[in-house]
Amino acid sequence: MKKKETIPDQIWMFFCSVKLTVYTLVLLAATSIIGTVVLQNGPPQQYIALYGKGFYNLIKVLKIDDMYHAWWFLLLLLLLCINIVVCSIERISLTWKIIFPGKIRFNPDRFRRLKNGEIFTQKKDFQTLSSEYKVFLTQKVGKVLEEKTDRGCVFYAEKGRWTRIGVYVVHLSIILMVLGALVGSLFGFKANLQLDEGATTDIVYTAKTRAPIKLDFSIKCNEFEVKFYDTGAPDDYRSNLTIIEDGKESFTENIRVNHPLRYKGINIFQASYGTAAPDSALFEILENTTGESIKITLRIGEEVKLPNDQGVFMLEGFLPHFKFRDHDLGEAFFGKVFLSDKQSFQIALPTKFPTFDKMRKGQFSFVVKEFDQKYYTGLQVTKDPGVWYVYVGFILMIIGCWVTFFISHQSYFIEMEKTDQNTTKVLVSGKANRNNQGMTLKIKKFATILKGK
Repeated sequence: MKKKETIPDQIWMFFCSVKLTVYTLVLLAATSIIGTVVLQNGPPQQYIALYGKGFYNLIKVLKIDDMYHAWWFLLLLLLLCINIVVCSIERISLTWKIIFPGKIRFNPDRFRRLKNGEIFTQKKDFQTLSSEYKVFLTQKVGKVLEEKTDRGCVFYAEKGRWTRIGVYVVHLSIILMVLGALVGSLFGFKANLQLDEGATTDIVYTAKTRAPIKLDFSIKCNEFEVKFYDTGAPDDYRSNLTIIEDGKESFTENIRVNHPLRYKGINIFQASYGTAAPDSALFEILENTTGESIKITLRIGEEVKLPNDQGVFMLEGFLPHFKFRDHDLGEAFFGKVFLSDKQSFQIALPTKFPTFDKMRKGQFSFVVKEFDQKYYTGLQVTKDPGVWYVYVGFILMIIGCWVTFFISHQSYFIEMEKTDQNTTKVLVSGKANRNNQGMTLKIKKFATILKGK
């Protein structure tokens, strides 16, 4: 009577099913394709413009906009790991017995029936010939087992039993790489940081949600340098950064694109740059009716009296993009003029057009004479504690595949029989657990060498 399967047995059989492996891999492949087609970590407006509001709601619910961190995708990876582990446990006991048998046995009849057998005769003395063959097999393969027969003897040797564990090395490599992806998703982050020259911070902001993350150290941008081609396109840019820990400078290093700074598991990449708001600028204030003028350096938030005490000008701030009649005039200072007759108005002073304010034809004109151009460095700050799992898994994957596909468990068999014509009949055969064609060629090579002894 067939034993009834219990619920634990059914669960075990479910997880060790090869079908589960196939289905899981197909689902991972299909969802990965979706992840490459659908924009990842984009702004909501972009999804709504591309797919509509209804489909955007579905994207948000299933987290397709951040698919590789979605709970269901991580669950698929975990399911694959469990499946591989259970399958390995299910089969490793039999493999272990093959690799480490209590006593090595062989069946001569099995080797006699092999199609790759090579048969030839030798006229040399049987005892001398058997000694030479045994030494040859020991040198080429390893330890030789010898059995006497009615008319002679047989030799058996093997190598590469351990190669059967190659597939489990591949399994382990997959588990490590998936585990690395899970650890990186759960405990790592990808953040951005815009840091002005001279500024210091220990706070970075996640790329998607802009949530703040506090680092264990501070980053200071000492200097940013950019070089341009003649066309105006950026040629090279670098940031000179100092790492500050416990109030002390640890070290200073230059970073460039593809040359990041790495410290305590944190990677700091040069990602972008831009112009930062200058602290101050030199202005010339003209009294248009009298031609009287003054030059003064103002900081953001400071104010100065106009000529003849006719009012006050306050420098309010700096705009990276100033639009005038739908034209982007670039960077511009802006401020407010308070005249003595209680009139007030706001003005913009584009840096690329220093005399722009003269077109206003008011009582006073304001001219930007000079200012210190400052930049901010755009940094990408990442942490991936699972990356070493992935590296180790990748190395094991190469080793496991090499062992599995290019090395085999090989068994060699030599039978020697005395004939009535005072000659020795020799049979050379062998088998391997993979690449039988290659084994046939080795048997022919062995036979050719043995014929010459």
